[in-house]
Amino acid sequence: TYMSLTAYGAKAEDAVTAAIHEIQRLDAMFSVGNTDSDVTTANMQGSATVSDETAYLVEQSLEISRKTDGAFDITIYPVMELWGFTTKNYRVPESSEIADVLKHVSYTNVEVNGQQVTLSDGASIDLGGIAKGYTSSRVIQIMKDCGIEQAIINLGGNVQVLGTKTDGSDWRVAIQNPDSESSYLGVLSTADKAVITSGGYERYFEQDGHVYHHIIDPQTGYPSESDLTSVTIVCSDGTTADALSTALFAMGLDGAKELYRSGDIDFDMILFDGSRVYVSEGIASGFSTGMDKEIITRQP
Repeated sequence: TYMSLTAYGAKAEDAVTAAIHEIQRLDAMFSVGNTDSDVTTANMQGSATVSDETAYLVEQSLEISRKTDGAFDITIYPVMELWGFTTKNYRVPESSEIADVLKHVSYTNVEVNGQQVTLSDGASIDLGGIAKGYTSSRVIQIMKDCGIEQAIINLGGNVQVLGTKTDGSDWRVAIQNPDSESSYLGVLSTADKAVITSGGYERYFEQDGHVYHHIIDPQTGYPSESDLTSVTIVCSDGTTADALSTALFAMGLDGAKELYRSGDIDFDMILFDGSRVYVSEGIASGFSTGMDKEIITRQP
């Protein structure tokens, strides 16, 4: 993942150095690719005493799972492995393989009690859909602890901004057009927010003329057949934004609208279905686009 961290202030260099150390520390703690990580230990043993941070992140994952009816699910890990998205050994699994693995996929198979994470019914977890957002929020906190009032960080497309730009104006965050690397859906003016995007264009492979992307629907075990091609979540908490961007992609346009209108979670969103951009009313005035735009209001 390509990352950029920019901070302004007397201790900017110290803040960026501290932030890099924090990113490396959290990656080692959460990564399924690290044999010593909390997550790998829990997966291998079925139960493990983990750090406060891992326990918090698993608990937050379960909370989002409950509020999205399982559209976000950290137990999807073995299905991701089947497709090769964790190893880059991509392949299309047999339907029988997917059916076998899906038996163990359910966020209800995960329990957190203090620092104890317990996995039942053969479940295994991967925090890849939420960890970058948590990390960006931690980096922002480190910036604040160092006395930084203006910063922008980008962890592989996960953007989070602190304060405003040095001239007092809002940060301007461009939202990638999933259909074109050289163009944008639009530009969002924002301050003190995480702006996190998920789309099938980020990681995918092609086989026999068919494109298979990495956002797996926990209900089917196959890449989500969403009517959306891009989901951007804007909210003050990076952890929530990261998980929701994945969940809403799987839920599709109607599901995303329904969750937004329910008020269960405080967030705004920018959705794209390939032809039209949908922007929630909370950020509509700060989002400029040359595309056909529809504003989603709290009341339908």
